Amino acid sequence: MPRPFRLPRRAALGLLAAPALIPAFGRAQGLKKVSFTLPWVPEGANLIAFVAKANNYWAEEGLDVEISRGTGSTVAAQAIGAGRFDYGCAAASAGLQQAAKGVPVVQIAAMSYDVMMGMAVLADGPVKAPKDIEGRKLASTSSSGDYPFWAPFAAAAGIDAGKVQHSSVDNNVRQRLLVEKQVEGVTGFATTFLPWFAAQNVAVRTFLYSRYGIVFYGNTVMTQKERAEKDPRTTQAMVTGLMKAQKFTLLNPEEALRIFIRAVPEAALSRTAQDQARIGLGLARLGATAEKAIGKPVGSFDPGDAAAMVENTMKYLAAAGDARPDPAAAFTNAFLGGVTMTAEEWAKAQQQAAEFAALVA
Repeated sequence: MPRPFRLPRRAALGLLAAPALIPAFGRAQGLKKVSFTLPWVPEGANLIAFVAKANNYWAEEGLDVEISRGTGSTVAAQAIGAGRFDYGCAAASAGLQQAAKGVPVVQIAAMSYDVMMGMAVLADGPVKAPKDIEGRKLASTSSSGDYPFWAPFAAAAGIDAGKVQHSSVDNNVRQRLLVEKQVEGVTGFATTFLPWFAAQNVAVRTFLYSRYGIVFYGNTVMTQKERAEKDPRTTQAMVTGLMKAQKFTLLNPEEALRIFIRAVPEAALSRTAQDQARIGLGLARLGATAEKAIGKPVGSFDPGDAAAMVENTMKYLAAAGDARPDPAAAFTNAFLGGVTMTAEEWAKAQQQAAEFAALVA
């Protein structure tokens, strides 16, 4: 059993704690090499990591960060908890699922306040409200992180799941089935399927699970509890660099996208790839500019949301033998480093992200 997480007094762990006053590394000390994993391939939703590196925000904090692509949030959270990467980002639900299994992972900054799980249907199709999916075909990917939440969404939305012809398909064909009208709906993460649909000029209607009380943040920054305890300076440096990049991206989305396209060659291969990155980034910005974030250090966790996410994890994701994580140990604001935005900056960021709200209305 992993030993309880305890930070030194100056970096006391706690959701209500102010950011720890830990000095940043200076350039004169040289850059410390650390590894960072993405939850998936480079895309708009994790673009800020490339901004942090290209704009030297990590270097300013004394870090030389190697970014690796991932193969899914669950695998990323497992790898971070096992120490195969020093830091990384993944969906909050994946981090909590691993924490419930005893994997010593702690979430140290929020990148998005809505993971945007949902059901998509064709805008001009027969499904106008969630309950309309009854008696029709729905395609999902059973290995996707959203899959366990279909049942609670159905219950909350008044859908009789027994009346839905629900099948599991490969994620590479899921969206195509909807376009070809072989199914009337698909489930997944909107940050993944909406860029694909939009790039194909396919209009869809999306029903987000978060609108039905299923609260989960999107990507969060994670590390091992022991690393955070023993090396709080590097941990804060990592978070500070990322949150500087988050602020830059929220206020300068077009330049952030150009940085990403320069850093990731495959994103520049076609107009479709660039459109997908732009829309993915837009949805990520939309999730990062939630009202609950305003007036707080960039990347803050809300204690009420932390408790709700733990509750949803234990209710819908936990397996036999899993133990309920303590929200105050699973999430911390202790390393945020004081990156803030003025009310005017938040308003600008929200205004610039507003065009993407129609995709998830």
